[in-house]
Amino acid sequence: MTLLGDMEPAEAESVYFNEYSAPKALPKHEALARAFIDLHVEDNRRVVLVTSGGTTVPLETQTVRFIDNFSAGTRGATSAEYFLQQGYAVIFLHRQYSLLPYSRHYSHSTNCFLDFMDEAPPTADAANPDHGSIVVRSEYQDEMRDVLRKYRYAKQNNRLLLLPFTTVAEYMFELRAMAKLMRPLGSNALFYLAAAVSDFFIPRSRMAEHKIQSQEIPAHLQGDTVDDSEEIYTGENEIQPPKNQKKLVVNLDPVPKFLHRLVDGWAPDGSMVVSFKLETDPSLLVYKARTALQRYSHHLVIGNLLSTRKWEVVFITPDAPHERWIRVPKARRSKSISGVEDQVGLAEIQKGGSAQKPTSQTEDVPPSDETRDGVEIESLIIPELVKLHDKMIEKKTQKTE
Repeated sequence: MTLLGDMEPAEAESVYFNEYSAPKALPKHEALARAFIDLHVEDNRRVVLVTSGGTTVPLETQTVRFIDNFSAGTRGATSAEYFLQQGYAVIFLHRQYSLLPYSRHYSHSTNCFLDFMDEAPPTADAANPDHGSIVVRSEYQDEMRDVLRKYRYAKQNNRLLLLPFTTVAEYMFELRAMAKLMRPLGSNALFYLAAAVSDFFIPRSRMAEHKIQSQEIPAHLQGDTVDDSEEIYTGENEIQPPKNQKKLVVNLDPVPKFLHRLVDGWAPDGSMVVSFKLETDPSLLVYKARTALQRYSHHLVIGNLLSTRKWEVVFITPDAPHERWIRVPKARRSKSISGVEDQVGLAEIQKGGSAQKPTSQTEDVPPSDETRDGVEIESLIIPELVKLHDKMIEKKTQKTE
């Protein structure tokens, strides 16, 4: 059997998308996006498609179990806010229930949203003497007012469109559709692919129809879709498999790499495509980011380590200087439960196999915003990215004159 990864890109695209039905919400999303894009084409405004959050890989057609990853959509939601500050309109293609721009400050927080609220003293209303107004606690009012004003401006001026997905197949359908709809934008289109997309999936043709059973099913209840083989049992550490349980073995295929198709077939001519490369091994980060840049012909790959992603990233570009590190100054770094301070700079030190002091070309760049916990690295990433987009648009304009 020929794997999708061994096919020509156009053939792999056809086979993959024929495996699945288009998401039920896709026509609605296309209509919303078309109106949104047309509005900003008329205003000659730049539009960025920000993808955010993880993708699920269902194990059954009627999905009970699925494979997921750790992403909560922090990078995407935060970046969307800074793009809006830079004057871009944002199509926010996000994993359903992941973090959203602006509301991220109060959702998925270590503080319950209700901790920000209080009840004002009772009013003189005789009918409701114990019903005081609900208010924001005084220590949070300035911050919440600022967030609320930015959110209202984005919504009232039609600068932010929220479109959800859940599975990796839904993500692929949505990405292809949005890219094609953005063609009228030309070089004003930017793709910021921050979603953590699964590398593996189960083709629908091999997917179980019903919930995969963990115990033996009586013969008279077994249908054609029940696998009663002893190859599958639970209890990995038992010397012998128990007779009344199964071990789940999952055989996954690689998801076709459509990132090159985004550049060559879907996206507008002259648009900018930015993708991310996340690694856990410092010695591999720059190599893997450079490989991705060459393989998919993107204009920028942003590399980051899992342990230092909130404090440093590396820009890998086809043009000089090719590798550029962006870091939040140590004194202004946000706190991170999963962060490892000792690994900051390690990926740069290990390049070429020789140790050297890490450099940071943008440590002196003033951040555009701060939080209670420090400087968000996206406040450094987005302005630098916008400068690169400016240069691309300028070159495109010069060629057409």
